[in-house]
Amino acid sequence: MCGIWALFGSDECLSVQCLSAMKIAHRGPDAFRFENVNGFTNCCFGFHRLAVVDQLYGMQPIRVKKFPYLWLCYNGEIYNFKQLQKQFGFEYQTLVDGEVILHLYNRGGIEQTASMLDGVFAFILLDTANRKVFLGRDTYGVRPLFKVLTDDGFLGVCSEAKGLINLKHSTTSCLKVEPFLPGHYEVLDLKPSGKVASVELVKFHSYKDEPLHAVCDTVEALPSGFDLETVKSNIRILLENAVRKRLMAHRRIGCLLSGGLDSSLVAAVLLKLMKEINISYPLQTFAIGMENSPDLLAARKVAAHIGSEHHEVIFNSEEGIQAIEEVIFSLETYDITTVRASIGMYLVSRYIRKKTDSVVIFSGEGSDELTQGYIYFHKAPSAEEAAEESERLLKELYLFDVLRADRTTAAHGLELRVPFLDHRFTSYYLSLPAELRIPKNGIEKYLLRQSFEDSNLLPKEILWRPKEAFSDGIASVKKSWFSILQDYIDQQVDDLMLEKAAEKYPFNPPKTKESYYYRQIFEKHYSGQSNWLPHYWMPRWVKATDPSARTLKHYKSAAQE
Repeated sequence: MCGIWALFGSDECLSVQCLSAMKIAHRGPDAFRFENVNGFTNCCFGFHRLAVVDQLYGMQPIRVKKFPYLWLCYNGEIYNFKQLQKQFGFEYQTLVDGEVILHLYNRGGIEQTASMLDGVFAFILLDTANRKVFLGRDTYGVRPLFKVLTDDGFLGVCSEAKGLINLKHSTTSCLKVEPFLPGHYEVLDLKPSGKVASVELVKFHSYKDEPLHAVCDTVEALPSGFDLETVKSNIRILLENAVRKRLMAHRRIGCLLSGGLDSSLVAAVLLKLMKEINISYPLQTFAIGMENSPDLLAARKVAAHIGSEHHEVIFNSEEGIQAIEEVIFSLETYDITTVRASIGMYLVSRYIRKKTDSVVIFSGEGSDELTQGYIYFHKAPSAEEAAEESERLLKELYLFDVLRADRTTAAHGLELRVPFLDHRFTSYYLSLPAELRIPKNGIEKYLLRQSFEDSNLLPKEILWRPKEAFSDGIASVKKSWFSILQDYIDQQVDDLMLEKAAEKYPFNPPKTKESYYYRQIFEKHYSGQSNWLPHYWMPRWVKATDPSARTLKHYKSAAQE
């Protein structure tokens, strides 16, 4: 996990522009570098490094003797770099997994490069010999990337929008900063002036398709057919493989553990594999919540069952409320449920950074979207509509849960790993008949739970624990975290302010005092950038006015049982 930043065709003083790159210093606390591009005095790269692999030669931009005309800045992990080396006979100059991008590009061009990468990534690749700039981002946008491109060809690229919003350019006073779309690469021509022109934006992978890199995966062809035992076995094999490939690290590995199904499965599989490959240190697991919250109690059970070195972070409502502004600044969004859920994740990440030496952090993000884990899926009119909704949620992950997971951990210099969003795992799960994937017997994620029923990885009451939203599970059942927040915000936002909300904020106008409060803070830091969030996250098929699962009837009946 690092911070990348680059400018092409700047007509302002680069030493002043470079100050913007320092806004993402938290992403790479170990080292930083600025480097001008030979022959292009108005182009430069900035890089903040979190050293996870190759402590000696891991600085960027990466340049190797074999390709002196290629410059690469990337943020991410390429899990199959060794398999690709074996497959194509690449001769690496460093131990950095991202070096494979240079070799793939030299061998087969940008389309093959993006398609063959098994991992999470955002990259800027410069080819000075052919005067091309390439941008690329992984399928689900696990690693963030933003860009600004003016009509006259000034290009700025950064891991987070905050590194671009204060850039200066002579032809415009207000630069349009926007997220780079996941699963795409862009080709731009580099002019002698250092300015660029966009040639094409290409979608290189659809998450429903088996990825091209599956041909050199460590797990070869799986048994075909949709009989239940085969499907369950394939799910176990692929999830285990997803965790195994993510063990690639020279820094200590830890795991977030809410005590819900997803993080518990990841923690259990992770610890099992760490033992198999004889990692010498114990797995640290981390749970956060208010005193006696459901998450703390459930996580404690899981940690005892799997035998992890467990840490509990207990916070009170005052600490959570005090963190709101810094959380919104880190997130770059004002989405209600994202802000709520991020506060706990931000506080636990801060604890991990300050109190432990774990740096590479596993988590359960992506499972709810993939395996239909949200409570409102019980209300889906049909299996087909549920499948379509699952795909929509996956497509928008980069705006919501994946954004939350990246920014809250990156704010404290941690690197997040999310095995549920493994390309092979997701494409296989989405290939299953829609009827197999829906909630059954009143239980969401039924197929995933069934797949691990006989594994003894988890206690039965955890494997079949009903869905609890992270922003809810950290507080007691008696008073939800969203209720605590709303009580506080009621004192900060008066009725008149809310009445005039649509005039003040015509795009995505706040409908509640809570959303108004978050929007106010967002506009303070990112004025005029409300279009980064196309819409609020809300459950479907129910008349919901609040994104919390605890406001839905199904939750209430499950809690009463």
